Amino acid sequence: MSLISSIGSLSASPLQPSPLMQKIDAPGLSSPAKTAQSITGNDATQAGGFSSLFDQLVDTVDAKQSEASQLTRQVLLGQTDQLHQSVIAMQEASVAFSMMVEVRNKLVESYQELMRMPV
Repeated sequence: MSLISSIGSLSASPLQPSPLMQKIDAPGLSSPAKTAQSITGNDATQAGGFSSLFDQLVDTVDAKQSEASQLTRQVLLGQTDQLHQSVIAMQEASVAFSMMVEVRNKLVESYQELMRMPV
């Protein structure tokens, strides 16, 4: 038996899936929404999702900046002598803000890349 004829015997008819493909359990091929729900544990169409996550990130950054500003004001007014806590809070706020800007830049870049894709 030649190699070509043995390959031909492995292929299935165009109307029926091959026996090998029938044995493979491919989640998501029949229902992507059902698979997304099983992965995330909630409905894929549920409102919130990434936008609520990004809102939480912005709120966290804002809280860190407010805390740093308050600690700096206390040091400048002489209400506290813990300069190190003020500097640490300012650096934490700076790093959090930089991370938020980078996430935003990646989102914009991804959106632009999707818009450049041919249909």
